[in-house]
Amino acid sequence: MKILITGIAGFIGFHTATRLAKSGHTISGVDNLNDYYSPALKKARIAELGDTIAFSEVDIADADAFSAYVKAQAPDVVIHLAAQAGVRYSIDNPFAYARSNLLGHLSVLEACRHATGLSHLIYASSSSVYGGNEKIPFSEDDSVDAPVSLYAATKKSDELMSSTYAHLYNLKQVGLRFFTVYGPWGRPDMAYWTFTDKLLRGESIPVFNHGDMRRDFTFIDDVTKCIEAIANKPPKFGPSERPHKVYNIGNHTPVPLLEMISTLEVATNCTAKLDMKPMQPGDVQQTYADVSRLIADYGFNPSTPIQDGLHQFVEWYRRYTGQ
Repeated sequence: MKILITGIAGFIGFHTATRLAKSGHTISGVDNLNDYYSPALKKARIAELGDTIAFSEVDIADADAFSAYVKAQAPDVVIHLAAQAGVRYSIDNPFAYARSNLLGHLSVLEACRHATGLSHLIYASSSSVYGGNEKIPFSEDDSVDAPVSLYAATKKSDELMSSTYAHLYNLKQVGLRFFTVYGPWGRPDMAYWTFTDKLLRGESIPVFNHGDMRRDFTFIDDVTKCIEAIANKPPKFGPSERPHKVYNIGNHTPVPLLEMISTLEVATNCTAKLDMKPMQPGDVQQTYADVSRLIADYGFNPSTPIQDGLHQFVEWYRRYTGQ
């Protein structure tokens, strides 16, 4: 199967390409290699993929360039993972989110609706769409009409655009609401990465909301297994059903922030210095995924314990940084 991945130099994109290439699929991908975090890390991921993929430096927000790329590749499936990530960054850089997450997503939809022979489009949404919902665990049927960050608002908008294109053009789509994905080759802006770096350097760790936070940490290998399953077999849609479905991709096991830090202390053999701080704007106190829909449709649920996942990350981090 020919699969095109956007954001292929990103954390999830890199791991998805790795898994699918090993499964024998023909992989092509684009990334604009922006400087939200080190382009050197993104280039290192591409180098690690080697000859298993056909990579092009294309910005998905450039609709003409991306449409031409899709036409040339003629993929069976498109996996759209490119986005401007980060909740806190959106406070100071709102227009980056409008370009990448709104214009970029629209560009992908337009290219896919005109593509010949495309089976379906899989795209990245986010657990952030649940905002400050107090009902837990978060279900795909819950209201997501009250985002608390611009990043979340753009992801909710992406889901609405996708649903509309499914209705107008019968473009089959699956949206994936990722819950705090972590692991080797991860993102330097994520807490587990910055905490590991500060632990190894003996620096203090900023702990927001005075540690009263819980996250549904989801290991990258579990995420890519889900993506592969959905790439191989899209959901079934009835004749009168809009061909658009959303799934939570989470470990369905919220971990207290302080437990995550203590797990990193064991993995790094270092003692943390905690700097307690108030909650940051745009953040939420807890995330918790209901994955019953994923289990019902695909018989799989993410389940890697955080102790195992963080141990693998720290081992990789030491190799990558030489610490």
